Amino acid sequence: MDILLRAKNLRKQYQMGEVTVDALKDASFEIYEGEFIVVLGPSGSGKSTMLNLIGGMDTITSGELYYRDQSLHGASEKELTFYRRNTVGFVFQFYNLMPNLTAYENVKLSVEIAKNPLKVEDVLREVGLEDRADHFPSQMSGGQQQRVSLARAIAKNPEILLCDEPTGALDLATGLQVLKLLRKFNKEYKKTVIIITHNGEIAKMADRVFYIKDGKLSRIEQNEKPLPPEEVAW
Repeated sequence: MDILLRAKNLRKQYQMGEVTVDALKDASFEIYEGEFIVVLGPSGSGKSTMLNLIGGMDTITSGELYYRDQSLHGASEKELTFYRRNTVGFVFQFYNLMPNLTAYENVKLSVEIAKNPLKVEDVLREVGLEDRADHFPSQMSGGQQQRVSLARAIAKNPEILLCDEPTGALDLATGLQVLKLLRKFNKEYKKTVIIITHNGEIAKMADRVFYIKDGKLSRIEQNEKPLPPEEVAW
């Protein structure tokens, strides 16, 4: 498999008054095309920081980060904007939907700025919400809203799908439904999916697991036999 992302001594520091906080310390890793990665760690461990750097939502303090041959550590804000727009899809824990737009319109919003998007109708059908296309977020359950959020990210047809605790606000049955959709996108579209979570059970379905603690990428483990989503329980 070709290398999609490559990081060398990746570091992110925040200044809080007179105190410098090391949110991520010298992380080095490679991520390959079509992988299903879980970044596992407790709250405050640095996993969200890693996701934000990979997604081009935050700038790097030091180190190197490449998407294919493109330098992200030296990219301008304009270049990072194009990277986020054309390469990365985001799924958040609390959906981040536009409340005054229908499910269809929320998904269409992302399609309008993408370079090679999928059809909105097709993606809503993939996530089982074709009959909810005209509903507003307030008219949908949390699980349905998360599936709209997922459809919005997938419709961009991104190379990388970044998911920040995508099951964190969901019950078990709905969470498993979302995990199945993420695995389906990974397998059928051959796209790279990266999930950050504190839930160790979800890590069992990953190709590889990145363990983060206190801002350090402590180890990376390969799953010889990743579990199907329906066998994951917590």
